[in-house]
Amino acid sequence: MTSSVMLLNSENPQGVFVDPAQPLIGVEDQGFTRGDGIFETMLAVDRRVRKLDMHLARLESSARMLDLPEPDLHQLQDALANLLAQAVPGAHTELGEEHIVKIIISRGLPRASVGMPAGPYTLLIASPVPETTVNQRQNGVKAMLLPRGHDPADNTAYPWLLAGAKTLSYAVNMAVLRYVHSRGADDAIFMTDNRRILEGATSSVLMARIENGVKTLYTPEPNHGILPGTTQGAIFEAARRDGWELGYGPLYPQDLFESDGVWLASSVRLLAPVTHLNGTALAHDAQLTHRFLEYLAQG
Repeated sequence: MTSSVMLLNSENPQGVFVDPAQPLIGVEDQGFTRGDGIFETMLAVDRRVRKLDMHLARLESSARMLDLPEPDLHQLQDALANLLAQAVPGAHTELGEEHIVKIIISRGLPRASVGMPAGPYTLLIASPVPETTVNQRQNGVKAMLLPRGHDPADNTAYPWLLAGAKTLSYAVNMAVLRYVHSRGADDAIFMTDNRRILEGATSSVLMARIENGVKTLYTPEPNHGILPGTTQGAIFEAARRDGWELGYGPLYPQDLFESDGVWLASSVRLLAPVTHLNGTALAHDAQLTHRFLEYLAQG
């Protein structure tokens, strides 16, 4: 068994372990058939979830946007502790024993089925962090700049477009990764039609610039339809305490090419330096990467 799974629903609000090899959802499940649900992906080191409060706050926000029941955070915390205490062995890295931990909340079945009640439910999943993720964290990634097709800031005026919610509808993100992989890259950085930098396919963009002794760490503007990144937020808070100036865009491709370093930040991969952008080598300071990873370790 490569994953440990717990199910929380109306019949098992405290959570119960289930066999991931057995059927867990119905064919009419709205999370499965429509992507109507939310999720969080987290990193656990030595069976303790990092930045749990930040992830739960974003989960609450996503639930409100989708009109899902408010998650019981105490119940989730207890269930996560139970899951990790009994989880399959994780990957052993320089950080310790690492697990990917997912919280998935689906709107569920519109009507009850045999052994499956109607309505929302939650799955908690713990799996070992894959070797490819650790390799990108250590060796960096090649990225491509790709147009988003529209400015996500336009979505913020329309609540039904769910700007800022972390939903199960990730088909576009996965299609983008397949596209860049077929062209020899590892990841994508989205930009608007006027070439303003947005975010990675599944990550936040960070950029460092050091001029005349002034250290500034940048990320694209928040509140422009970009999903708020918990890893970016944790790094920025620690960097501020360490004397860095913080900048919030706007950023453009030339800023990345002329920077002192670009990184893609996400919860499990943590921080992957971008070594090449559209085939052009970028500046990369291994000491800066190490420092930013130390910032994350403070959390």
